[in-house]
Amino acid sequence: MATQTKPQAAPKAKRSFQFPSAVTTLVIVTLLVWIAALFIPSGVYKETPDGAPVPGSYHRVPSPLSFGGKLSQLILAPVNGTYGLKNPATGVVDTETLGRLFGQIGVIFFIMAIGAFISVSFSTKALDTAVAALANRLRSKGWLLITAVMVLFSLLGSTMGFSVETLGFYALFIPLMTALGYDRMVTSGMIILGALVGVMGATVNPFSIGVAAGEARLSIGDGLGLRLLLWALLTAMAIAWVLRYAGKVRRDPAASLVAGEDLGDGEAAQEPAVEHRLTGTQKWVLVITGLAFALMIFSVIPWSSIFGAHTGPADDTLTHTTAVRPYFFELNWWFPQLSMLFILACIPVAAVARIREKELVRLIGAGAADMLGPAMVVLLAGGVSVIMTNTQTLDTILHAMESLVTGTSAGLFTVITIGINIPLALLIPSSSGHATLAMPLLAPLADFAGVSRSVTVTAWIMAHGLTLMWAPTSVVLVGGLAIAKVSYDKWLRFVWPLLVGLLVVATGIVAIAAAA
Repeated sequence: MATQTKPQAAPKAKRSFQFPSAVTTLVIVTLLVWIAALFIPSGVYKETPDGAPVPGSYHRVPSPLSFGGKLSQLILAPVNGTYGLKNPATGVVDTETLGRLFGQIGVIFFIMAIGAFISVSFSTKALDTAVAALANRLRSKGWLLITAVMVLFSLLGSTMGFSVETLGFYALFIPLMTALGYDRMVTSGMIILGALVGVMGATVNPFSIGVAAGEARLSIGDGLGLRLLLWALLTAMAIAWVLRYAGKVRRDPAASLVAGEDLGDGEAAQEPAVEHRLTGTQKWVLVITGLAFALMIFSVIPWSSIFGAHTGPADDTLTHTTAVRPYFFELNWWFPQLSMLFILACIPVAAVARIREKELVRLIGAGAADMLGPAMVVLLAGGVSVIMTNTQTLDTILHAMESLVTGTSAGLFTVITIGINIPLALLIPSSSGHATLAMPLLAPLADFAGVSRSVTVTAWIMAHGLTLMWAPTSVVLVGGLAIAKVSYDKWLRFVWPLLVGLLVVATGIVAIAAAA
């Protein structure tokens, strides 16, 4: 009798590790920061009338919160990160006080407004048709488009801090770059690195260099030559890195870092049809879209601060206004006005495209809903800063920084300045907020080390801008990646060699300038 062999069980497939989503990553970061705050002692500096810390005045204070209070901060971090208010008397951020808005609700509403406008515009097929036609014209010149966009965004970032505004451009560039044979990582790199390398190489940006120079009692033009050199070098490095990856992906789509993530999203690359022609209605929709984005850019540029080259007290990061008296034509718009700009721009689009009222409302709601994922990322990033603020541990970290740089040589001082401001920028992504806290301490310490204060300002912005390119607390980064559907781990894999190169070049040049 034949023996029957027992069928062997199929081997279990090994589950490969998958990096968590941006939301989960930020939840983990929030938890780690909260745990660190349990062990970092609370402390404060004495402050000047402008609110800047006085060097050498740090002292320990009892923790303002019990363990239950700290636990409450962890639980309420997303809420405070959304619409928390900062009490001007106590410095505490919560939702049950009178004070200034500290949360990110303005950014969140802006993202949702962009989603609503893009939803209405895309329903007319105007952008699809224009993208197909433009892709056909640039079939062999995609590199030129990438270079032009990155130079423009870097220039805007360098002169007026253009970064958060880039969140509105993904819906325009993703279909265009896909039609040209590129992936979502190329679009993300083009937008994020284009803007943030400009922030890193800031020249006359009143919201970073202007604030830092004001705190250091300098003119915004001091050190401009060094910053121009760094801006040109760093921007060229970023463009070359994106072009290198873009060329590799276009030659071999399998080389894409996000190939698996792009599948099934309904936006696979399609060959543009040459016969595509814009209708009269679609042309009007494109005109309205172009005017809306052009007005957004014009309205947020602080023209008087750039051309006047003056500094003053720390600028208001909530309203984006400056300490310099604006020119008569400046609008000084920020998130409230920009959000309503795109909401109201839906109306003329609907009018020329003959979209009925009920359909218009549906499209606005659907577009805003599509942005809920990026909105969650933004509010979680804001919650991290709230925890450090309410536990009074930021000043303790500043004091450790002050102790570290005291008594060092000129070259070593600038290297350490960059090194210690990187984790500080991780906790304080706002350039104005970071400058207001750090520069009053760094400026007098630079004098003792024999380092020009202008070089110290340059070292500080190098650290701040570089950190925004990888920090999970950077709204520009995590918000952009969420919109583009690029995972955080894939981004780090793409960008880390460039970050190392930028750090080496920036640190080397600044150290040489300090020792000269």
